[in-house]
Amino acid sequence: MQRTCMNVPCSPLRPIPIRMAIGALVELAIKLFISGYILAVVVYVNATGNWDKDDDLVATFEVSAVLGRTARLPCDIEPSTREDRVYMVLWFRDDAVKPIYSFDVRGRAFNKALNWSDSTVVGPRAYFVTVTKPATLSLEAVQLDDEGIYRCRVDFKNSPTRNFQVNLTVIVPPHQLLIYDSSGVEVENAAGPFQVGVEFGLSCEVRGGKPTPLVSWLVNEKEVDSRQEDIGRNIVISKLTVPQLRREHRNTTYKCRASNTNLIPPLEKAILLDVYLKPLSVKILSKPAILETEKDYSIACETAGSHPRAKITWMEANAVYDGGKVLDAGNDSVVLSTLIFSPVADDHGKILKCRGENPALPDAFLEDFFQLNVVFPPKVQLHLGSTLNAEKIKEGDDVYFECKVWANPEHHKITWRHNDAVLTQNYSAGIIMSTQSLVLQKIGRDNAGNYTCLASNDRGETTSPMVTLRVQFAPVCKAKDVSIIGASLEESVKVRCEVDADPNEVEFVWEINNSGENFEVAPAKFDGNNGTTSELVYTPVSERDYGALTCWGRNAIGKQEAPCVYQIIPAVKPNPLNNCTIKLSLNQSSEILEVECVPGYDGGLRQEFRLEAYEVLTGNLRVNASSVSADLPIFRIAVSDLLPATHFYLVTYAVNAKGRSEVSLLEDIMLRDSEKRTDSGVSMLPLVLLLIGCLMAFGVTVLSVMLMMYRRRGTTSPVHIEPYMKQPIITPPDSRSNSMLDVTHGDHTYFVEYTLKQVADYALNNQPDIIQSPQDQEKMKREPQLFLPVRPDTLFAPYDVHKQGLQSNRCSLNPFSTKSWEPISFKADRNLMKEIIIANSIPGPESCV
Repeated sequence: MQRTCMNVPCSPLRPIPIRMAIGALVELAIKLFISGYILAVVVYVNATGNWDKDDDLVATFEVSAVLGRTARLPCDIEPSTREDRVYMVLWFRDDAVKPIYSFDVRGRAFNKALNWSDSTVVGPRAYFVTVTKPATLSLEAVQLDDEGIYRCRVDFKNSPTRNFQVNLTVIVPPHQLLIYDSSGVEVENAAGPFQVGVEFGLSCEVRGGKPTPLVSWLVNEKEVDSRQEDIGRNIVISKLTVPQLRREHRNTTYKCRASNTNLIPPLEKAILLDVYLKPLSVKILSKPAILETEKDYSIACETAGSHPRAKITWMEANAVYDGGKVLDAGNDSVVLSTLIFSPVADDHGKILKCRGENPALPDAFLEDFFQLNVVFPPKVQLHLGSTLNAEKIKEGDDVYFECKVWANPEHHKITWRHNDAVLTQNYSAGIIMSTQSLVLQKIGRDNAGNYTCLASNDRGETTSPMVTLRVQFAPVCKAKDVSIIGASLEESVKVRCEVDADPNEVEFVWEINNSGENFEVAPAKFDGNNGTTSELVYTPVSERDYGALTCWGRNAIGKQEAPCVYQIIPAVKPNPLNNCTIKLSLNQSSEILEVECVPGYDGGLRQEFRLEAYEVLTGNLRVNASSVSADLPIFRIAVSDLLPATHFYLVTYAVNAKGRSEVSLLEDIMLRDSEKRTDSGVSMLPLVLLLIGCLMAFGVTVLSVMLMMYRRRGTTSPVHIEPYMKQPIITPPDSRSNSMLDVTHGDHTYFVEYTLKQVADYALNNQPDIIQSPQDQEKMKREPQLFLPVRPDTLFAPYDVHKQGLQSNRCSLNPFSTKSWEPISFKADRNLMKEIIIANSIPGPESCV
């Protein structure tokens, strides 16, 4: 049946092992043996006599032992004779008669002596060491209760018993050491940081220790004087004071040491003193005498002696300089900072500082500096005079400009420009230049525009930004000449009046001069609210409506001094083109013949120019081209368009709304292949060059003879006016032998020859050319001078008849009435010819226009 234990099956009973039973019996036997041995020792002691303090006391030993360490109690067991030997050593405590430890050699070898200790006193902590001299009783893990008197009794075989007395003192070392600064804060590893010049003190507090420990201070391992105080039981304090800290006190080691025995090392603690130090030196290592703009420089600054590590700051005046890149290097004691920068003109004259400072100390810094000498081209600014209002300058005012120059080295020259043209001092023209000022007296509208000043020094020259001068003025005509407009009866023409004015809000007044009287045109007939432009739609109804239209403008400055004049004349077909010439020009892909003519009178209307090229043999039209310019008859013909024909003629003419002009003919134009003329293999280039030279000499001679003949004709009679007014085509000399062009096309070279054919004279009743040339400004000042009292029937009459007709005219504005008739030169006085032609075109026997 199975057993149960607390309702749980119990483990089965097992037999006790034989080995365990034997061990228990051995342990019981040992205990019985020890008890018997102690009894035997006591019996032995009693048999040999009790311990007596006065019996054979050889010596007393003073022994100290540290609490928890090992105490060694000496006992001399050496026999006095060599034949003698130890029987037994007994240790007693104080006055006890019962030993606490025994060393028994009786009946056994010395190395097999029997050691016994009292388990209630020393137990296993005690053991007898015989290998030392003297032998010692070692007592491990000494306790405070172990302190006292110990007696050693040595029994010999033959010698008398020897006794020793040992006084064991147990020393308790201090168990805690604390260091405080002068403010009472505990210091662990480092004291401070402190500043140089302050008083410094430390306190060392030692707790525990028996006997009272001795506390001392060591500075860098050298003992110094200190003051020790006992402030309580088992507490000792020692104080150390330094009246004034110096730089050399930094990193000083202060050690507090407490000791009450030499058996163990003293209790000690060391701290390191930290002292903040100002920089000893700051120096800029390189100070360039001259700095150039747009060039990189590296300037190094070194500082030493600061703790903690110095901070270097580059400054301009009292602000941080941020115009470059700073690189730091060095160690904790010596710091090197390098400023890499490219100076600009604004840096000139600035004070660049290098400041080395201790970031942990207020105002603990040193500085080094130098002044920047930056050389650069001039910096120029132009300003209108500060006392002038730029929006209220008008014609007749005096203005001045100020050119402000900043340069290093100083500028040595200032140049003034107006619209990119250099100005020079001219007192009579009102241009006055001083050191850095420009004065303009009695300015006109031509003084308006952009002004600049240019300053130069050894580093270069610089032009200022432009300053625009606005000169306000009354309206003036944009067109300097009298505009001639052709119109037929009942034909409406648009007359556009454009003026220059500032301000450009202009009011216009139109007037018509008819039969010597001015009549204002109703505003409804023109647009007068379009800034500086007004357009008038004018329709001549009768021949008396032809005359001069005048346009006046007015703005905030005033009224226009001289009007814009538009001469309304009857419209006719244009005159033919004159002086047509041919020349060669090269294009990127082909050769081009360029024909250029002189335009004739446009008939008072807008004209266009045309050119036609015909093949002589077949009469086929090969080219029909318009002028490449709207104002000048210039035609360009590709040679490839003419080939393969080699003989052709050109026709040029002008076209306007009234019809086509007479044609100008360029005939006998031939393209001859040069390859057919060079079969012999001889180069024709020298012959051509010789021929061209001869033709040029011949042409100069012919031209000189013609000029001489022309001058003689011009001084004999005024009748020479008529050919010019008829505008005949000037025919060049026969060009078959002196007008030749080389034209290259592909692999062939052609020679171009032409003859300009003279067309028949025009009838006298044909409308002559109106030559539009610049008119003298003096003749524009007074409006009546534009209208000449010349009758059409007297313009081409003989000299006497013409003079008589002029004298019978009542108009006092006739310029011919106050001077004798002189031959009129077409080239010398084109304006006068123009006035005569205009007067001839205006009908009405009573009109002075």
